[in-house]
Amino acid sequence: MQETVNRRQFLTTAGLSTLALTTGLGRLVAQPEFVKKSGLKIAYSAITWGGNDAKAIEDISALGYKGIQLRANTFGPYKAKPSELKALLDQHHLKLAMFSSGNVDIDPAKEQSTIDTHVAHASFVKALGGSAIQLTNSARPKDRLPTTEELKRLAAVMNEIGKQTAAMGIQAAYHNHMHQLGETPEEVDVIVQAMNPKYVKLELDIAHYKQGGGEPEKAVKQYKDILYALHLKDTMSPLPDKPNDPKAYKFVELGRGNVNVPAVFKALDDIKFKGWGIIELDGVPEKDKTAAQCAQISKDYITKTLNFPI
Repeated sequence: MQETVNRRQFLTTAGLSTLALTTGLGRLVAQPEFVKKSGLKIAYSAITWGGNDAKAIEDISALGYKGIQLRANTFGPYKAKPSELKALLDQHHLKLAMFSSGNVDIDPAKEQSTIDTHVAHASFVKALGGSAIQLTNSARPKDRLPTTEELKRLAAVMNEIGKQTAAMGIQAAYHNHMHQLGETPEEVDVIVQAMNPKYVKLELDIAHYKQGGGEPEKAVKQYKDILYALHLKDTMSPLPDKPNDPKAYKFVELGRGNVNVPAVFKALDDIKFKGWGIIELDGVPEKDKTAAQCAQISKDYITKTLNFPI
C-alpha cells in the first residue's frame, strides 16, 4: 500500500506532462496523460483532395475527424447556395474549422478589391456555420528579402479586413508561409507585432515555421495571446534523394519529419489552448498514396503515438 501511495506521489510531483525519448529515433514522444488536459480540437484540411470537396468531406468524416478546413475554391460553386454545402457538412458531422480565404494583396491599387473579396468569403463562412478565415499572401520578392515596410503593409491590410469581418462575427487569421511574406521567424514577428489583436489573430503553421528557421513550440508560447489556430504538419529536410541540399524539403505527415510535434502539443497544453489544430498537407508527399491514406497516417500518429483523441 505504501509503495502505491509513493508511486502516486511521484507521478504527481513529476507531473503528467513528462516527455520520453523514443527508442532509436531520438525524438520526443509524449506520455499518454499529459495531453488529456488540453482543449485542442483536431480538424483536417481538404486541400489534398484537389477540389473534390464532397469526397474530402466524406473521407475526413469517416476517419473520425470533427472539423474540416475548406478552401476558396468552394466559394464559386456554392456562394449562391451555401445551405447545400452546410447540409453536407452537417450530414457528416463536421464543423468548418477554418476557411482558406486566399491572398492578401499589398498593392494599394488593389486594396479595396482585396478587402471586398475576403469580406465576401467571411459572409460565406458565416452561412456555413464557420467562424474564421485564413489569410495568406503572394507578395514575397523573388530577388531580395522583404522590407519591414512591406511586412507592416501586409499587417495593415489584414487589420482592415479583420475589422470588417469581425463586425460579422468572423475572425481573420494570418497564416505564416514559406515563399511568402512571413517566411522566417523574424518576418513573422514584424507582421504579428503590427497586427491589431482586436481584429487579426495568428494561425501558426508549425511546419512552415520550422522550415523557415523557427521552433514552433517556442512560437506557441511567444504568441499565446494572439494564437487562434494552428496548421499541424511536418517537414522533411534534407530529402533522401538530395542529402546535400539544405534548402530541399517537403511537407509530410505528422511524425515523419523534423518538427517536434510532441513539444508543440506540450506547449499548447501549457498555455491551455482551446482552439483548432488543423492537420494539413500542401500536397500528397508520395505518389503512391491517397489523400485519405495521408489523413490516416497523421491520425494514427496523434491517437497512437501521442495518445491524443481526435
